[in-house]
Amino acid sequence: MTGPAPVDEGVARGGAPLIIGATVIAGIAGYAVTFIVFRSVGAASYSVFAAFWAAMYLVVGGLSGIQQEVTRATYRIPFGARSGPSKARNFAGVLSAVVLGLVLVTSPAWAHLAFAHSGEILAVPLAIGAASYVLVATLTGSLYGVAQWRSIFLMIITDGLLRLVLVIAVLLVTRDIVWLAWAAALPFPLAVAILWRFIRTGFVGRSDIDVDYRSLTWNVARTVLASVSTAVLVSGFPLILALAGASSPPAFVGHLIFAITITRAPLIVTVMALQSLLVVRFRDRGLEVGRSLGVILCAVLGGGVLLAALAWLVGPPILNWLSGVSTGLDGMFMAVLVVSSAGVAALTVTGAAVLARARHFVYSLGWVIAALTTIVAMSLHVTLVGRIEAALLAGPLLGLLFHLAWLGVTVTRERRRS
Repeated sequence: MTGPAPVDEGVARGGAPLIIGATVIAGIAGYAVTFIVFRSVGAASYSVFAAFWAAMYLVVGGLSGIQQEVTRATYRIPFGARSGPSKARNFAGVLSAVVLGLVLVTSPAWAHLAFAHSGEILAVPLAIGAASYVLVATLTGSLYGVAQWRSIFLMIITDGLLRLVLVIAVLLVTRDIVWLAWAAALPFPLAVAILWRFIRTGFVGRSDIDVDYRSLTWNVARTVLASVSTAVLVSGFPLILALAGASSPPAFVGHLIFAITITRAPLIVTVMALQSLLVVRFRDRGLEVGRSLGVILCAVLGGGVLLAALAWLVGPPILNWLSGVSTGLDGMFMAVLVVSSAGVAALTVTGAAVLARARHFVYSLGWVIAALTTIVAMSLHVTLVGRIEAALLAGPLLGLLFHLAWLGVTVTRERRRS
């Protein structure tokens, strides 16, 4: 069996436009879902839907660690060269069943706290969506590993557009949050079912994984730990906000979640969608990783500063127009949301650089530091808005500094040895 072959840098760069394009399309679809549901059901009911959405993407965000490790471990082989069954397929099947069982079995302990009166009912679409996402993450990671950019493009846009279409179809019939939850969850399995016959020929029998089941499980466990922490900072944060703001008026909480969702998504979603591409790029840069990392970080942080200034100036009136009412949120708060999104995006970039060097523990620890800082800040005895600002700024900053310190020390040592 041949060892992993690096993906040509030109090929990796060639995949970026497709992935960015797909992310833009899916991002617009996600924005449309948020806007349509918010305007259709009102701020108070939207807070319940947003809690389900956040819970689903908290789990999905954690499971995205599967995609990162499968990407890192997958390499091309000649067709028919693999003697045994697909390790990625077998691993995904078992883990999908485990996730389904865990969500359903544990739901009585947390569902009512998270989803109020619809707790146990909403746990079912959450379980189906989470279990199906294991298959999506493994499939997409395999596609990244062998640079099947068109197939990844199709997976991303099909999932996003299906969700938008299903949500609109449900709203034409009912405003019931349970039906909307099913519309949010079903695109995961449907996207795989619809696209499988078209994308399977690009990698089935043409790729393998460079570790055994035991190592794959251990590596995935560590990347999932980091991804759970990532999800706490991003997609799962509205759930934390809903829990922290349980004593606040539901409409106010709904406005806060709506503002956070539409303001932070563009930069974070774009960079996180490129994380697997960044892992491939950094994996083959060796000692030159510092230069690539610096350029990308400058672009991310510089873009964040410019967008924050724009949010300060025009964010509140745009938010009020989108909401249909005056939210009472000022320009400073909107700017903080954008700056925090740049912090998470930068942490995603440094995380990819660390993961590309197969340092799973360091990668995870940076995200865990950021997540724990965020949770601690949300428990401070200040106003809800003050807690949100402190949590969203401090968490990514500490995680970013940890990753950068480790990379600086490691690359310096390696250069001295070479």
